[in-house]
Amino acid sequence: MTSDYDDIINLPHYEPKHHPRMSMWNRAAQFAPFAALTGYDAAIQESARLTDDWIGLSESGNEEMNRKMELIVSMLPEHPFVTIEYFVPDEHKEGGSYQTYSGNVKCIDKYEQTMVMTDGKKIQLRMIRNISIFAETIENY
Repeated sequence: MTSDYDDIINLPHYEPKHHPRMSMWNRAAQFAPFAALTGYDAAIQESARLTDDWIGLSESGNEEMNRKMELIVSMLPEHPFVTIEYFVPDEHKEGGSYQTYSGNVKCIDKYEQTMVMTDGKKIQLRMIRNISIFAETIENY
């Protein structure tokens, strides 16, 4: 029994003589402009990224924070060394993240409601969740 393609079935695969074969990567790249949902992967990653919720201070927490702030104000000439836990709102979605920063306090800007550190960093007072004050100061300037 013979078929219509018996004469070509065992021939070697054709190789072009004038240019090299295209790699599989380049062949697949030909179809990239036809991706139906450009930016879809980035949108999925953004929605999957987790953020924390802002947790405000209780009344007793506010009182403790006020005592610590008064102590820092009294120590400002010595530039007290502190570790601050504060909330940073996310720019793209609801929530944010809690970050920790350690450094020497330069001043408290009452107009902008920020704590200014000796290295120039500014932290919003309303975003501070906890402050630890250390007896030794470490001068960074």
